[in-house]
Amino acid sequence: MIKFGIIGTNWITEEFINAASQLGDFTLTSVYSRTEAQGRKFADKHGISHVYTDLEQFASSPEWDAVYIASPNSYHIDQAILCMNHGKHVLCEKPLASNAHEVQRMIEVAANKGVVLMEAMKSTFTPNFGAIQENLHKIGPIRRYFASYCQYSSRYDIYKKGEEIPNAFNPVFSNGALMDLGVYCIYPLVVLFGKPDRIQASAMLLDSGVDGAGSILLSYEGKGMDAVIQYSKIVDSYASAEIQGEKGTIIFDKISRPDEVKIRYRDGTVEDITRPQVDNAMFYEAQEFIKLIQSGASQSNLNSHANSLLVVEVMDEARKQVGLVYPADKQ
Repeated sequence: MIKFGIIGTNWITEEFINAASQLGDFTLTSVYSRTEAQGRKFADKHGISHVYTDLEQFASSPEWDAVYIASPNSYHIDQAILCMNHGKHVLCEKPLASNAHEVQRMIEVAANKGVVLMEAMKSTFTPNFGAIQENLHKIGPIRRYFASYCQYSSRYDIYKKGEEIPNAFNPVFSNGALMDLGVYCIYPLVVLFGKPDRIQASAMLLDSGVDGAGSILLSYEGKGMDAVIQYSKIVDSYASAEIQGEKGTIIFDKISRPDEVKIRYRDGTVEDITRPQVDNAMFYEAQEFIKLIQSGASQSNLNSHANSLLVVEVMDEARKQVGLVYPADKQ
């Protein structure tokens, strides 16, 4: 049984708790919140015994062994390192941190303290992503990866009124379209194909200083393929993801969590390679994280330290090209 603490009391935390609660090895004992009222409300809802409003007291608590962090991106590094310094295992929401420098520091602390550090990118652990990996050979030499995640943010209407800057569009929190949605397109690409040789990025920057939308062209010259990625928090898109090969194309419905996967071959035949999976895809990341702790492993093979670092390096380069700078970059 792994005792968990939680940082963050938003909707994504609710999703994680609902998913992890399906695992017999998960028990939730503690929550950190900046206010007692919010922490107590969340604790009462989920049957949590211990509420902390002091981060140091939370991190040093003997009541939990592993933490799920779902705070704003710019808070990840300090919160994760504090917890790891107290010997706690860390499952941290994507993106793992604001930039590659921060991710590297987190990896070093995890290694020094002998704890598990894993990025909570849910899609790569799903059975259907496994189906994609295991069937790539069927489509021959791969020439293109295409992924799109464009979802109009409900916070954008608030932003456009000009009365306040919601967290989702505030550079102080290292937010914006690339960090929130683009990362879903980049992570599977890196897991499947590794480091790109060239990156060419463009973006639409908002007055707040973050990106509302963008696209990235990545070249894999040694593999003879490229990748096309588009993402947005200010428009919707309904495009499927594709991996195009000379013999066929793998098509999957959602890059953030593939539910249906098919191969369309050049001869016109279609092979359905979809696998059964639970509705809440966060189940699989929670399952992986707990297995790593129980087995004494240092990191995941899929959401590895190397992959997390490479993903943020790609995002750093994209941000550099479009002039997207966060306060965290200057520290």
